[in-house]
Amino acid sequence: MKIEFRENGSIGIETGGKLVLRQGEQEVVIEKPRVSLCRCGHSANKPFCDGAHKTAGFVAPAAVIELKTDS
Repeated sequence: MKIEFRENGSIGIETGGKLVLRQGEQEVVIEKPRVSLCRCGHSANKPFCDGAHKTAGFVAPAAVIELKTDS
């Protein structure tokens, strides 16, 4: 799995085909190879990015995290 914190933007996640998000008892299963999550807090479609960071003037550095998984 690769997690990319885009400069001044969203968090891109390469899911490997499936991503499970949990908050409390709520669970969302996403079956896409890649998703973009909100990092600025302004998205109307949280936890997903809707591009609101552009108009909000969000500023943050870029970074990449790669996780090795046993498959």
